[in-house]
Amino acid sequence: MAKLTIAHATAELARVDPIMRSLVERKPAARFRRRGRDHFSSLVHAIVYQQLAGRAAETIHGRLVDALGGEVSVEAVLRRRSATLRKAGLSAAKEASIRDLAKKVGAGVVRLDSIARLGDEAVVEELVQVRGIGRWTAEMFLIFQLGRLDVWPVSDFGVRKGYMLAYGGDAMPSTRELEEAGERFRPFRSLAAWYCWRATEQD
Repeated sequence: MAKLTIAHATAELARVDPIMRSLVERKPAARFRRRGRDHFSSLVHAIVYQQLAGRAAETIHGRLVDALGGEVSVEAVLRRRSATLRKAGLSAAKEASIRDLAKKVGAGVVRLDSIARLGDEAVVEELVQVRGIGRWTAEMFLIFQLGRLDVWPVSDFGVRKGYMLAYGGDAMPSTRELEEAGERFRPFRSLAAWYCWRATEQD
């Protein structure tokens, strides 16, 4: 994803919506793509971070990487016993999810080598075959790993809260309300989500 695309998309988002324009002017520029992390390790990272505070998740992820010998790969996961991965601090559910991901990728059920060529919904369908990966995790993968610009994660707490704060609502919008509100941000809804997240932060 070229920087020009992000710059153009941000300018277009600011043009069509005055609230977004205010956020664009006040907040850091959007940055999506994670550098140096392959698709498999990115998904393992996402699973570890599900429903955990940042520091706790970071600690567990670091221990997991150590338990895998510094190599977050299908082969490394499948070589380790469940007890070894659990000692890193993973819950039983997360360990089972990471192992299921490794098995399905290894068996070719989930095709990470070609997933970047799929459309957004097809990527979601591919990933939710894995135990413990739901739509939200797939949407974060689309935005932050594949750099897709038109993803609108309406179930995300931060997006809902940020939208409420930015647009002056009395309560967080429902997922249906947010889905409808996001139509005006097409085809740059990922950027709108980014600025909703930023709206929850103090200036």
